[in-house]
Amino acid sequence: MKKAPDTKLKDYFNAIASKRKNRFFSKYYWNEITQYCAYFAHEDSSILEVGCGNGDLLANIPGAKKTGIDFSPTYIQWAKERHANSGIEFLEMDANDIKLTEKYDLIILSNLIGFVSDIENVLEQVRSCCHANTKIIVQYYNSLWEPLIKFTEFIGLKQKTPHQNWLSTRDINNLLFISGFDVFRNSKRLIFPFYIPVLSFILNKYLAKFPFFKFFGFNIYNFAKILPETNEAVYANKYSTTVVIPARNESGNIENAITRLPKFGKHVEIIFIEGNSTDDTWQKIQEIQKKYSATHDIKIGQQKGKGKADAVREGYKMATGDILMILDADLTVPPEDLPKFYNAIASGKGDFINGTRLVYPMDKEAMRFLNYLGNHFFSWAFTWLLDQRFKDTLCGTKVMFRWDYIKLTKNRKYFGEFDPFGDFDLLFGAHKLNLKIVEVPIRYRERTYGTTNISRFKHGIILLRMCLFASRKCKFI
Repeated sequence: MKKAPDTKLKDYFNAIASKRKNRFFSKYYWNEITQYCAYFAHEDSSILEVGCGNGDLLANIPGAKKTGIDFSPTYIQWAKERHANSGIEFLEMDANDIKLTEKYDLIILSNLIGFVSDIENVLEQVRSCCHANTKIIVQYYNSLWEPLIKFTEFIGLKQKTPHQNWLSTRDINNLLFISGFDVFRNSKRLIFPFYIPVLSFILNKYLAKFPFFKFFGFNIYNFAKILPETNEAVYANKYSTTVVIPARNESGNIENAITRLPKFGKHVEIIFIEGNSTDDTWQKIQEIQKKYSATHDIKIGQQKGKGKADAVREGYKMATGDILMILDADLTVPPEDLPKFYNAIASGKGDFINGTRLVYPMDKEAMRFLNYLGNHFFSWAFTWLLDQRFKDTLCGTKVMFRWDYIKLTKNRKYFGEFDPFGDFDLLFGAHKLNLKIVEVPIRYRERTYGTTNISRFKHGIILLRMCLFASRKCKFI
């Protein structure tokens, strides 16, 4: 049975909408929420806000189709007046009984769950508006600030509110889980919810992003998606896959890449992209394509530019598979492990699958000591930058859906052409797309042919500069 909205609560929101102001929760506070949600919204996405209030959040984030629902008729009327020519659809509707047939790409619940009498029921209603790749953003205030909020109400700086649900990050994560959602990121932001020139900028844009200070963040954000599919029969043959193999001076590994690659999914397409080799790699690729033409779907090409990132992009332009994979031609990531990546993404356990080489013991010469230290440093840096734990950011094998990659290319202008290797470009792009990033441990093997194309110091400096650049685009926003 659907829950009816609490009458006193409805009267309260109607009263707030009628006054059209709230002195404590200032425009500065609401703008911070809007800007952060806008970071993860995209121009071609359909967006639903549950508890849309006056509609300002929806009006100020990108989206192809935007819908806002609220149980307050006064709020809905106000939203329609404020955003009459925006193309946003505002509907009077109770979150306990959502009657929408459309599935949305992004659903936002901002400052809502503290007021509802049955959060699980509301989240289950929200789930009915989700497809397999829908992302949910639940924003709520940090209960650590509850005494201050009550004090500001007592002295008249903030209008008194009905008693709210006392929720921690863990509570919200648990409620999302039991309602059928998988939480993949938690963030805290805004340690000073007032606007004082310069001071607010320094405290909230910079200091609030560092450990310890982050604990006091006023706003909690929980990011989630539908729980993954557990029945392997459903996804085992659901998607086709393209495996792009960039190859420079890897002649001795080309045939092994074919013979060791297992069959998985609906179909496997293999694309070799040769780049500026000084050995006979290109001749070997052509030879292998002919030799295995009867048993394997192999395409080949030569990159016009330089670097692995350019080679991968050339391969992705030729790709026709639903899922895109990268396999380095040195075969230090075993081709036999690729089905693990397919299963992780096809089942919905993640939207972007990243290999990690730092779990199992490695072959003795697989990774030099300085490279090992560098990988650990960048893992720590990415964990902080993206609010999600990373074990290994530089593993060459990365996997995502082709339709997400197309969105990433459209959004590449945000970061620019800053990454000659491609690892950070894909990881930062996946974060900006609000994809769930999952790591799959693999056994990292020693090379059996050729030498590495990576310079520890020269490329390490480039990677460090890219992290500093990306901190402005991902963290200090």
